[in-house]
Amino acid sequence: MRLMSNEILIESYFKALHLELEQEFLDLLLEEIKRRQLNLDYYHDGAQVS
Repeated sequence: MRLMSNEILIESYFKALHLELEQEFLDLLLEEIKRRQLNLDYYHDGAQVS
């Protein structure tokens, strides 16, 4: 996951939520988001994610 850009990581997380994918997969993405100290609200509310 370290090769993913921040934008792709966040986009993948929101897409996985929308598709209701496995919780284990969501947890992996969220763990990486937290490790990078990314703010989900910024991307979600700021319309940064396509």
